[in-house]
Amino acid sequence: MSVDIKAHGVLHCFEPGLKDDDGELVNAEISAVAFDGHRLLMASDKPIPGKHRSAVFAVALEDHHPLEESLEYLTAPLIKQAIKYEDFALTVDGRYMIATTGFDRIDAESHALNDYNHLLIWPLEDASAVKVVDPDPRNDIYGSLELRQKLTDAIGTPYYKIEGLATVPGDQGDGMLLFGVREQGTHFDDFEYVARIVGAPYRVTEQGALEFVSPLTSIYRFEPEAETDVRFECGLSSLEYDPFNERLYLLTSFEVEDDSGERIGGYLWSLTLEAFQRGEAPELCRTREGTALEFEHKAEGLAVLDASTLFVAYDNDRDMALRSASERDERYASETPYTLLRVSM
Repeated sequence: MSVDIKAHGVLHCFEPGLKDDDGELVNAEISAVAFDGHRLLMASDKPIPGKHRSAVFAVALEDHHPLEESLEYLTAPLIKQAIKYEDFALTVDGRYMIATTGFDRIDAESHALNDYNHLLIWPLEDASAVKVVDPDPRNDIYGSLELRQKLTDAIGTPYYKIEGLATVPGDQGDGMLLFGVREQGTHFDDFEYVARIVGAPYRVTEQGALEFVSPLTSIYRFEPEAETDVRFECGLSSLEYDPFNERLYLLTSFEVEDDSGERIGGYLWSLTLEAFQRGEAPELCRTREGTALEFEHKAEGLAVLDASTLFVAYDNDRDMALRSASERDERYASETPYTLLRVSM
């Protein structure tokens, strides 16, 4: 499968010059993106301050490009409360949006870090009806703390970081909910990068709550560095199901330092749903010329817009270089670069 770059662009996620309570510039770090059939939903893994703002927002599209003037923040209290969004997924029937945070930090002695442990679901037509999935029922504490224990059991290490989320058709419930694991280990400073998926069948109740039909289990894993054209150590950074072509896309990204300085980037992978179910290795996406498609930004979010168009969002952290995304050398802190891809099967 070949992939061509159709266009690059930049999007202001909030007004330039916005500062946080400490007087620091707020930085757009887009880590999640999904297309709901009408609008593009995006999220930063850092809070965007302000009563009328949140880290989650929607934009309309024109010729597949986001229209900045249409930007609308989703400000339901539960959506504003969650911190470190990492990915979105539409339910298989296309009626609900699911959002996950990273689940990469917890305080066993208090509830201080609960906001980093959220799986949320809401109907597309009413984000105010958002619900927390698998909350701890004790003391009305918000956060998907029951789910966190299920993830820990399935992953098998005390530390991990979730960066991917997707639903695919399945034989039980309403389909399978997949979590992509990027990091796992004993501690946040003692881990390995991985490209791994855990998941379970799910169903959505008449009240709009998400329930798991059976326990989460380890489902899939591959080694990006086994592909000779992958130049850097990678971890999984996004999952996306393509219902038009019954195909699963995986993003991996890297952030390394070598003799030439810091490097960021990523790769796109693809496999059919049948190949995924058989546990086969994914195919590295290449250009029409046959070379590996290597992103020059840290690819963190992926959305399928139609049968042949993909939208890639970037979380470059504090790297301000725009490179091919614009004629300007550097982005504003309020901007995120993005790329439109054309897929040829």
